[in-house]
Amino acid sequence: MRFGYRSAMPTALVTGTSTGIGLATAVGLAAAGHRVIATMRDPGRADALLAAAGAAGVEVEVAALDVTDPAAAADLVARLGSIDVLVNNAGQGSLGTLEQLDDAALQAQLDVNYLAVARLTRLVLPGMRAAGSGRIVTVTSVGGAVGQPFADAYCAAKFAVEGLMQSLAPVAARFGVTVSIVEPAAVGSAFVANVAGRDRAAADDPYAPLLAAYLDRTATAFAAAQTPEGAAAVIVEAATTSAPRFRWQTSAAAVAFAGLSLADLDGSRVLNQTSGWLGTR
Repeated sequence: MRFGYRSAMPTALVTGTSTGIGLATAVGLAAAGHRVIATMRDPGRADALLAAAGAAGVEVEVAALDVTDPAAAADLVARLGSIDVLVNNAGQGSLGTLEQLDDAALQAQLDVNYLAVARLTRLVLPGMRAAGSGRIVTVTSVGGAVGQPFADAYCAAKFAVEGLMQSLAPVAARFGVTVSIVEPAAVGSAFVANVAGRDRAAADDPYAPLLAAYLDRTATAFAAAQTPEGAAAVIVEAATTSAPRFRWQTSAAAVAFAGLSLADLDGSRVLNQTSGWLGTR
């Protein structure tokens, strides 16, 4: 690691990069000219990332980070010193309807998908605010716009983080900091394999038939899933474009599904209104 040196390239911190969208995003940002700090809980799992970076002819720096560890997050940001782009990608799914979820399961989803994102964003904001520039991109989900059966805890946490970011965006913008969210639909990655509670319903569970039907539908959706590279390309665009916006979807399927709940697909209608609540520039 070469933490602490000043790079002529903008520095991007990307969480959850051992597989899938995070891996592809780290490589994509490096290819776009960023110094990339790619975090994962276990750096021993960095082989796939390093191989992908090598194949693309770029370099990334791997750092250990459990995003739910406040001290570790604070230490990493302090060691980096200057962060131009934060991509909050690390997350975890959850399977179960509310009656099947205890408080620990609910808290675990908030810890990973909401509180960790809020904490890391709060840590980078002082430096970005002082610099008068910065990009904060949070990977949420179409599940942050549309509640889905048996995704109660996951969607609740994603709704929460979208509300946090939409509230933060007009205030951060006054200091030159752009806040965006990116909503993928089904993406072919290890995310589904890591969903908590996949074996939750016993045969005699009253919810078992409903869960089985939901899982059948989900399997169909993921059979036509977007590639991680396709989703990552949108994240890289959100982080680098000269025409940023608040809300991004990563595919036509994501646009259609999020549109079930959202008329303001790019977020401009809400932000144009709430920005006016802060007075004139």
